[in-house]
Amino acid sequence: MIKRIKKWILFGILILIGLGAWLTYYAVSPLKLKPNSQEISIEPQSSLKSIANQLVQQGVLKEPWRFIMMAKLLNKESFLQAGNYTLNKNISPYQLLLSLNHGKTTQGSVTFIEGHTFAQMRESLSKNDAIKQTVTELSESEILKFMGSEYRVAEGLFFPDTFYFNRNTADVVMLRRSYDAMQSKLAKAWDGRAANLPYKNSYEALIMASIVEKETGKASERSTIAGVFINRLRVGMRLQTDPTVIYGMGAQFKGNIRKKDLLTDTPYNTYTRDGLPPSPIAMPGLAAIEAALHPADTKALYFVGKGDGSHAFSNSLVEHNRAVVKYQLGK
Repeated sequence: MIKRIKKWILFGILILIGLGAWLTYYAVSPLKLKPNSQEISIEPQSSLKSIANQLVQQGVLKEPWRFIMMAKLLNKESFLQAGNYTLNKNISPYQLLLSLNHGKTTQGSVTFIEGHTFAQMRESLSKNDAIKQTVTELSESEILKFMGSEYRVAEGLFFPDTFYFNRNTADVVMLRRSYDAMQSKLAKAWDGRAANLPYKNSYEALIMASIVEKETGKASERSTIAGVFINRLRVGMRLQTDPTVIYGMGAQFKGNIRKKDLLTDTPYNTYTRDGLPPSPIAMPGLAAIEAALHPADTKALYFVGKGDGSHAFSNSLVEHNRAVVKYQLGK
């Protein structure tokens, strides 16, 4: 009787050893996926069984039960994370399990560009296939309510940068990250601003920064351009900047600004109205914000493009007219 028990125990041990060796071989053997890499998606709140079946449906596994057994034996079944993953061709089931366990999801990215408008920002979000679309039907004011913003115009309130995220992240999450980044950076820059600037608050500084962003072709000139506009504000001169006029024209702008456009009044026409426009006209970058809050010490009131992205700055209208003749008329 004792011999028979020992024989069965030995037989059981051999089976366990064989099963362990077989499962180990399975765990470390490459899956040999047909593409060089493959994108997979694991649904949120999926159980181990559901995950294994999803992997079968997506052509990663031939059957689910060996993967389920491996995860259970390694005590990983409760730690698998949803998301999108990129698998290389020779990934093993064990490596796949670790990827799901650590949540090594495929990252997506979206870039919001300095000088772009809020409409262009929304377009970047809507065209990004890694982002879950949830606010495409919402108005600008409804989006601002989500942000908890006190403003009615979204222009300029979002920070231009490249943001990385797990695939299938909602667009409103990316908007929130950009919005919070702008509020944080603007508040910090405002606290460290130069003295005696003609702004009532940080929002006016943001408006100025957006103008500087659109007017600047050469980075080194940002603070000087800011200085010119601040000088104009101080002496009661109108800003007379074309980008604000173009923004106010909206869809009516066809690529060329004409004299009648400069004379047609809109809330953003700084040729017909005094002071700053009612809102920013684009997303300013941090460099433009810093320029608006730390303008160059200059007496210049005018500038004209030289045709190479740089500008000629003048202290008087006479000097400016000469520069216009030289650089714009080529005389």
